[in-house]
Amino acid sequence: MATNRSRRLRKKLCVDEFQELGFELNLAFKDGLTVEEIDSFLEDFLVQAMDANNLDYVGGEDFGLVCLAERGSVSEEQRAAVESWLKGRSELAKVEVSPLQDAWYPDKPVAAAV
Repeated sequence: MATNRSRRLRKKLCVDEFQELGFELNLAFKDGLTVEEIDSFLEDFLVQAMDANNLDYVGGEDFGLVCLAERGSVSEEQRAAVESWLKGRSELAKVEVSPLQDAWYPDKPVAAAV
């Protein structure tokens, strides 16, 4: 594949200077939680952790990707805020938050800041 792309195409493909960062979540709920308790947790998660930090979540109740709610990258501060919120919840037995990674092409390394 050609790597000599126009600026417009790089922007459409979210590559090079237009790379967008996000992070993955892997959650495990404590045994014995009811469906209502899990639903309540997920509602709180979407409002208090995602909406409050201008983020979106794509995935299921135990694994997913967090990205910015608009075009752009998640900051390290936003990632840390979500991680802190999750670790403060009693419903979870395990919380894994990945480092920032390319949201569109997870196998590509994160570009160094210019």
